[in-house]
Amino acid sequence: MTTALYRRYRPESFAELIGQSQVTDPLRSALRADRVNHAYLFSGPRGCGKTTSARILARCLNCKEGPTDTPCGKCDSCIELSRGGPGSLDVVEIDAASHNGVDDARDLRERAIFAPARDRYKIFILDEAHMVTPQGFNALLKIVEEPPEHVKFIFATTEPEKVIGTIRSRTHHYPFRLVPPGELLEYLGTVLEAEGFSAEAGVMPLVVRASGGSVRDALSLLDQLIAGSDTKEVAYQRAVNLLGFTHDELMSEVIDAFAEIDAAKAFSAVDKVIQSGQDARRFLEDLLERIRDLMLVSSLGNDAKAILRGIGPEQFDILTIQANRFGLSDLTAAAEATSKALSDTSAASNPRLQLELLCARVLAPVSQRSIASIHQEPVAAVAATAAATVKSPVTPAKTATSAPANPVTPATPDKKEAKPAATKPVAPAEEESPEPEAKSVITAPKQPVVPAQDITTATVKSAWPMILETLAKQSRSAWAVAFTTKVIDFKDEVLTLLFQSQNDVDAFKSSQGAAEVLRQVIREQLGVVVKYRAKVAEAPVKPESKNTVEPTAPEEFTTEEELEAQDAPVEVIQASEPEAEQAGEFVLREVLGAKPIKGEPN
Repeated sequence: MTTALYRRYRPESFAELIGQSQVTDPLRSALRADRVNHAYLFSGPRGCGKTTSARILARCLNCKEGPTDTPCGKCDSCIELSRGGPGSLDVVEIDAASHNGVDDARDLRERAIFAPARDRYKIFILDEAHMVTPQGFNALLKIVEEPPEHVKFIFATTEPEKVIGTIRSRTHHYPFRLVPPGELLEYLGTVLEAEGFSAEAGVMPLVVRASGGSVRDALSLLDQLIAGSDTKEVAYQRAVNLLGFTHDELMSEVIDAFAEIDAAKAFSAVDKVIQSGQDARRFLEDLLERIRDLMLVSSLGNDAKAILRGIGPEQFDILTIQANRFGLSDLTAAAEATSKALSDTSAASNPRLQLELLCARVLAPVSQRSIASIHQEPVAAVAATAAATVKSPVTPAKTATSAPANPVTPATPDKKEAKPAATKPVAPAEEESPEPEAKSVITAPKQPVVPAQDITTATVKSAWPMILETLAKQSRSAWAVAFTTKVIDFKDEVLTLLFQSQNDVDAFKSSQGAAEVLRQVIREQLGVVVKYRAKVAEAPVKPESKNTVEPTAPEEFTTEEELEAQDAPVEVIQASEPEAEQAGEFVLREVLGAKPIKGEPN
């Protein structure tokens, strides 16, 4: 019969203990300086090394060469307290769960009076110390407070708050923690190699995840997988089945259904989960873990390999492909919905219903999700569709050039008659139903790059998170200026933004191309070139003066040259030259929040 792995690989020195440097380093320093206290309290989750550390401390104190931070392993005391040792008479381990009363405390006090049989100290290790009753602790109080010189106490517990304060105040408290996944993964690999076994890619991360950071639990699970393996290699599928995790194929099916917005595939996957008898809560935990991995890959790219330890190259490639099918906002929304379903499932009587509700939340209508992630078609396709409806050239220069060759334009005998036809607009009243080509040629300077007749305020608001996300990728400084703004209105290609303060408006105008970068992003996402109108939230709306002229329609631009020709990045309203003074007053009042000084006329 073989011994369990957690017993065979139990550390015999502080140097072999992993993931607890916050405990081992000060303890070793105290041992080297011979500043050992009379009582210690070790607390922490199960399986993290509390009892093992207590035994190592006992070996260090009673070692023939000690007190030392590294037991020699050769003296009688070290041999008796080793992994397979019978135990020492001078080191008494007490299970406090069954010795928790006043009578047990009195017995311990009587035993503590006697000197050690052979070693330097008589050491009492009380495991599960939180099980001792308050009366029992009070009976121990006096001897713990003032023990004989040859007595040391070590209390180990998972619930230190249940140890009465009078006892805790007389001990040195060392909190143990769960072992980080990276260290535990490396340690399990070493154990597996020492046992002469190997594991397929993805097996060890499953063991680490199932153990929850407990070394003892991880070794027990690994021991179980090794015992159930037919070969010298632990199979991934067997590990998935044994540990109760969701199959990778089923998880990929769910993720693909979310990416494709395929309700049939998503609900079919839910049915497979239920029919296979898998725990719904475990499935949600696995799904949330997968979405988290996709968020890391989407945000960090190849750098995510440093965080996603233990994942093979093929699995990482699959994650990369899946992450590229989502936007970060979509993954965030899916994670929030999954987390809510996970919390609701614990108290639900019908787990299947919770899974189906999750699918319904993730597969939300298009209006509730980001435009870029739902509509996989590129912007060029949107522009082509719009151009099929309203055919307009991209630049006015090309329009003027191609105007004489347009078959819809009335034929002219010479260039003198054709020239004014291309530059002077023809009134719409001359024809009842002009041809689309002719209208586009004549009014090209007044057309946006992509017509925006279908773009509404609601459309801009729904696309605003994705616009800001794209802006952050292109220009971090521009995003820092624009991310606090809110969309108020969109009409006639004028985008009204609400700023938190006048300083934000000034920063938006003076920042290095913030307005232009945002305009370009909006053009890429929505296919429309916008002008801006700024409003300040904290400033009250002042009554308009009599001389203020607010144009009903902003000037339209169709080319990049015309956009770059604008002096200010924030175009509020473009006024005609005769109304320049009035338009300037409007800009001061509406954009800058300033009030013009009424002085003598020039």
